Amino acid sequence: MDAGIDPTTGDLTGQRINTLANAVYIRLMTPLGTWWKDPTLGSRLHELRREKDRPRVGILAKQYAEQALQPLLDDDRAKAITVTVEQPHNGWLFLHIEIMDATGNPQVFRQPVRVI
Repeated sequence: MDAGIDPTTGDLTGQRINTLANAVYIRLMTPLGTWWKDPTLGSRLHELRREKDRPRVGILAKQYAEQALQPLLDDDRAKAITVTVEQPHNGWLFLHIEIMDATGNPQVFRQPVRVI
């Protein structure tokens, strides 16, 4: 059991979790190559903060998220991962992530990403 992380603030929630929520959050929100112990951990989503809110940015966000979450499949912590993007064009886009964990339980996550 891990201490839960709130995906909107990055703060601890005070609750214990049995899901892949922390692994998903850390892989998406850590800039790729910045963690000293594993330079392959993280994503390129931080680069989108400087991008305009265009449809191509949603495509990039989906690709960056899929690349960042691939280690969960490689480590057999997840059986399947599906990423979709909701882009209301208000300066935010939302990643909807559906993961089938190793035990066969579906888990759903929603991660906001800031754009210009």
